[in-house]
Order: sequence, then C-alpha cells, then structure tokens
Amino acid sequence: MFEQGDWLELPTAAGATIRVLKSVHPRARRLRLTVTAKGARITCPRGTHPSQVSAFLRTNVDWLERKLDELNLDGERPPPLRVGVPTTFPLRGQETDLFWADGPYPRIEHVGESLTLVLPRPSSRTMPVARGLIASFLEAQIRRDVSRWLATLVPLVGAAPTGLRVRPLKSLWGSLDARDRVNLDLSLALAPPAALRYVLVHELCHLRQRNHSRKFWAWVESITPDWRDQRDWLRANGSGLKAELERLVADVAD
Repeated sequence: MFEQGDWLELPTAAGATIRVLKSVHPRARRLRLTVTAKGARITCPRGTHPSQVSAFLRTNVDWLERKLDELNLDGERPPPLRVGVPTTFPLRGQETDLFWADGPYPRIEHVGESLTLVLPRPSSRTMPVARGLIASFLEAQIRRDVSRWLATLVPLVGAAPTGLRVRPLKSLWGSLDARDRVNLDLSLALAPPAALRYVLVHELCHLRQRNHSRKFWAWVESITPDWRDQRDWLRANGSGLKAELERLVADVAD
C-alpha cells in the first residue's frame, strides 16, 4: 500500500487494489472508514501517523471489499433530475413514471404506477421544493409499512424500538442506536417491500442480540426465512438504489 496524493491503494487477498480517499478532519476523534456511491473514504484525526492508517485499512480490508461489492460502484448512473422533464424511477420495487405539472401549491399526486409533482410556476426554488416533496413521500411509504408490520413483529421479537428515524444513509441500510431507535435508509422506499421488511427485522433482532452471532441470525431466520434472498437482492441492487435516491433528493438535508 502506498500513498498517491490524498489517495491510498490497498491490496486485497485476491490480488485486486482498492483506492481509498484519505481525509483529515480537525474534529475527528478516531479513524473512520465509510463507503458511498462515490467510493471509499478514510477520515483521520489530525496528526494520525501513516502507519496507524495503514494498519486500520489492513484490518478492515475484507469489510471494505464486501461493502464495495454490495454497492456495485461500476454500475451505470441514472440521468440527473430536471425540472419539467419526465423520468422513471423504482418505487417499492416497481418502475414508476414521474411527471411534472403546474399548480397553485406544491403537492404530489400518486395514481397507479405514476407520480406527478404539482408545483407553482418554475423558479429558483422549484428543484429544492420538488426534492423535498419526493423525500417526504418516500419517507411516508416506509413509515406506513413499518407501522403496519410492527404490530406483528414486536410480539415475535419480544421487544419494541423507542422510535423510528428515516433518512439517507451513506453506506448502511439500517442501524439501531444506543437509545434503541431504529434508523432506516430512505432508499429502501425504492426497494421491494420484502427487502425493507428484512432490514427492519434485522434491526429489531438487535434489540435482543447486539452482535451478528449465530444466535442472532437464527433469530432473524425464525422471523424472515428468506432473509438471505433479501440480503442478496440488496447487495446486487444497492448501487442502483443509492444512486437513484441521490439524484431524487440530493439537496435535501438529513
């Protein structure tokens, strides 16, 4: 491994090379490795010795290789979203048409397999408003499904989350925070409901088992027998989902 400017090259066991962007952050307290649709990045506290960075990357090379494979970063990028230009995107696993229309106030009309963004006369605020509408609509889809499923899942798990937060996540599909709140990636609204349900079950099972031990996976399988199929689907389509969400709601704050 050697440094080329701000980029590091990390060899894998299979003989491939992973390029990782090195970033020094003045407020960072520890080394942090992230993977997004734009690639891999390691964030370092100021003054971190290069040998520490190298050791950290070598320790996490298998995880990094797996995450990059899941996101399939070489996939084709979707076209950018443009005001007034119809497009298509996946919604709940189904190809959906997105149209634009003029109206007195911003709203979304969802009919069948089409979505219409109704907006006032175009202005400099049109795109941010459109992205906000889409983000709110996608979040509502996830919350509707989750609220319906929790009635069945909570008794099976034997524990309930303290809350639900839905937002774009850089490299995760979901997480369970220290306060037992479930966090879900907004792009799961674009996936088939079965994939969303698997991620929800995964995080709920962490209420009982905080690791990924055999006992944890047995618990997941007892509730979602096809979890491997859903995990594999997300691995194969992760890049597409993350890229689609980025173009739809890129300017919306978390």
